[in-house]
Amino acid sequence: MAHPYHHSLSSVRRWGGAVEDYLAIHSWFDASKLITADFRHRALRHHAEGIFLAETIFGQTITLSSGRIIPTRWVGEQHIAEDLGFIPSFADWVKCIRPEPWMGRTRPIEREVEPPYPPARTSEEA
Repeated sequence: MAHPYHHSLSSVRRWGGAVEDYLAIHSWFDASKLITADFRHRALRHHAEGIFLAETIFGQTITLSSGRIIPTRWVGEQHIAEDLGFIPSFADWVKCIRPEPWMGRTRPIEREVEPPYPPARTSEEA
């Protein structure tokens, strides 16, 4: 797997600036390696929605040390395309997850937390 530093070097080659200009964004995309240190970590951020989230966190543009302004989206697209060869949707990842019985189990807590409704009033009581 590519390291955020190497993704940053690739960004420098494309848009100029310094490795430090890009390192936080590339590190954010790969921070999910803390959860699982294999390719499955990519399901959390390596998709189109992950790029939108990166824009929310880092802003729509970044200003490089050279003064050039570039879209954050470009950096996210570059990172994901380098890792996967294309930019999947989150749905592309989800359709590959094999459902297990525990994933769909829910407890009907509304019965436990909803207050009882008062009985309906009859026409005679009205």
